[in-house]
Amino acid sequence: MIAFKDFPFAAAALSSVLVGLVACGGAPTVVTSGMRPTMSPSSSPTPHSISLAEYSTTTPHSGPNGIAAGPDGNIWFTEYDASKIGRITTAGVVTEYSPPTANSTPFGIAAGLDGNLWFTEAHAGQIGKITPSGVITEYLTPTVNSGPADIVGGPDGNLWFAESNVSKIGRITTTGVLTEYATLTANSRPVGIAAGPDGNVWFTEYDANRIGRITRTGVMTEYSPPTANSGPYSIAAGPDGNLWFTGEGIGQYLSTVSQIGKITTAGVITQYLTPTPHSGPIGIAAGPDGNMWFTEYGAEANQIGRITTAGLITEYTMPTTGSGPDNLTAGPDGNLWFTENDASKIAELAL
Repeated sequence: MIAFKDFPFAAAALSSVLVGLVACGGAPTVVTSGMRPTMSPSSSPTPHSISLAEYSTTTPHSGPNGIAAGPDGNIWFTEYDASKIGRITTAGVVTEYSPPTANSTPFGIAAGLDGNLWFTEAHAGQIGKITPSGVITEYLTPTVNSGPADIVGGPDGNLWFAESNVSKIGRITTTGVLTEYATLTANSRPVGIAAGPDGNVWFTEYDANRIGRITRTGVMTEYSPPTANSGPYSIAAGPDGNLWFTGEGIGQYLSTVSQIGKITTAGVITQYLTPTPHSGPIGIAAGPDGNMWFTEYGAEANQIGRITTAGLITEYTMPTTGSGPDNLTAGPDGNLWFTENDASKIAELAL
């Protein structure tokens, strides 16, 4: 996770470690004190095993953050602290590319319909485009010091992104034409963004504790979660036709209100407590197994979580202590890939 205070406001085959992880399912909205809950819908869970491989980035202390599957069959990620864009093959070979702007702090990344990867540069206030061969182009946002965060390919063929510092939602065409829309609530600090199954773009408003929806023409609607100060952070479309989001808490409630939320396209919101209190859920993505997967960045967690569309949660402890699991994406190999911000690693989760 990249703290908001951090906003301005060559290929190598790397060794991996394979770890067998076992956890048990958790019942929705029920909190347990263990790192691995012992509850399931039947209250007699069968352990579920997964395996995890970790790959170190080429640059030490690179702070990998955003991650996305590329059109070239590889996984692409941002390196916030190193100001680089990384690519990892499904075999674990890492390559890094430096944007033209130094200290640009790349944040989010997404695949575009034009066959390229698009990413945000939080410190530089720019949107970047990188071809599969590593050629980078940058575009300055219309509003200075915009602090662009997450980015997503929209249903209209454009890229949409959240501008955290100025509380706007941005759109960029694949030819580089930019448009901005102010959120309905001032100082809402949008962060996460996702393409919805309804043809609209959905986003989180961290400081305003709201979920927003914007149409292709820029018409916005906002919805408030039932839990106050829940701090909606990341958002992703689920296999059930709903949007799912993480909530880590706001301000003094940071990591004390740890929930996974679900919002229907009609705006009905349900929230589920994570089994581990103070878990600090951050990233979320749909997995190839039909469930939603999320990261728990909190110091008391350091886990990967899975939630079924019925709200049943399972947690898995990371093998690397204090790894800082951050954002996730489904890979072309049928596995789940995610960044480990504090450990400067990319992890592959085989289901």
